[in-house]
Amino acid sequence: MGIFLRDREKQIITKGKDDAELTGGKPSLAGSVSQRACVFCGSRVVLYPIADALHLVHGPVGCAAYTWDIRGAMSSGPELHRSSFSTDLREKHVIFGGEKQLYQALHELIDKYRPEAAFVYSTCIVGVIGDDVQSVCRRVSSEKAIPVIPVMAEGFQGSKKDGYKIACDAMATLIGTDNSKEVSPLSINILGDFNLAGELWILTGYYRRMGIQILASITGDGRVKDIRNAHRAALNVVQCSGSMIHLARTMKERYGVPFIKVSYFGIEDMSDALYEVARFFGDETLMEKTRELVRDELSRLLPALEPYKKALQGKKAAIYVGGAFKAISLVKALRLIGIKTVIAGTQTGTTDDYKLLKAICDDGCILVDDSNPVELSEFVKQTGANLFIGGVKERPIAYKLGIGFCDHNHERKLALAGYEGMLNFAREVYDTVTSPVWKLVKQLRVESWE
Repeated sequence: MGIFLRDREKQIITKGKDDAELTGGKPSLAGSVSQRACVFCGSRVVLYPIADALHLVHGPVGCAAYTWDIRGAMSSGPELHRSSFSTDLREKHVIFGGEKQLYQALHELIDKYRPEAAFVYSTCIVGVIGDDVQSVCRRVSSEKAIPVIPVMAEGFQGSKKDGYKIACDAMATLIGTDNSKEVSPLSINILGDFNLAGELWILTGYYRRMGIQILASITGDGRVKDIRNAHRAALNVVQCSGSMIHLARTMKERYGVPFIKVSYFGIEDMSDALYEVARFFGDETLMEKTRELVRDELSRLLPALEPYKKALQGKKAAIYVGGAFKAISLVKALRLIGIKTVIAGTQTGTTDDYKLLKAICDDGCILVDDSNPVELSEFVKQTGANLFIGGVKERPIAYKLGIGFCDHNHERKLALAGYEGMLNFAREVYDTVTSPVWKLVKQLRVESWE
């Protein structure tokens, strides 16, 4: 593997060949063309699924193109989050300031849409010109009598992971400001599920069958009132630890709400997620309901997976996703349908995360932190992967190399969480890996070389 930058040596290892542990959490190396996104992106990923809030981007209109309208977060009610609003800063605002523009935009939008709260995202140019976004938000909040929350997410501050923390801090200003909801003793908050393709509704069905109340979903299909009451839940269940662990720790420190980390992808981790909640409450009736639920789901799912496992036996997969817990779940899920993982990497994994990931991978698997297109392309060629699982930035890599691709990021329109999601995942993997188009692609490539 001589294609990586020398300073990235500790961020790439091959299990069974390299003795060193993979190092995570390092800033991206200059010139590496990292697949990571900016701080602003991270903040919007976390906050935008709050469906009854106004989301206003204070910056050039181009930044507002990054919307949830082209993504998979769904709402069971209001859809204000699907509209993208911008103050449209231009050259004159760079020179004279954009605070007046922001103030007028907030008044106009709040009057028109009557949101439960407003989030104002500060972008790179605002950090450069020095607009006092926080002051404007305080003023408008007082005048309109709703929370107007500044999200100081100038993109140049770091990476997407830093944006997660900033978004969590912004949300923490809402939590603990209302006590009006009825709360069951068996109540949880789900942190880090964004209701992609309606996945939250699948999970909600499981928990209802167990007798668990979901007090707040933070943030998929999110509502401001639920988030304001979230401090009253008995437990926080953190699905995407990369994006939400900071908020879980903040709530534990401020309100004494304990948290557990889970994954809803794959049979093993989905079942463990349900059992861990049941064990936390220590209720035998609840545990028996959970056992019955898991038995029922597995009795339907396992026979349905067998044809896919038979057809996919011996295939090889490359994984490059945002968080390490998702990567760990994917390795297990792929193994269940006969596929071996030969590349496993993430954008935001920590050194401890990679120890867990390494432990479940087979010898010969390449593990990589904060990779780039050149590295990923070379690794796919070296390993002979038949499938690439990633996000929107990895899709072109797979298609250019002539292999199947499975979208496991926020753009997807297919539910992949839960038992139902596992069957969808197996079906999607089968469809893309066995598609006859790849034979045609390889044939055309050979002909073009000749």
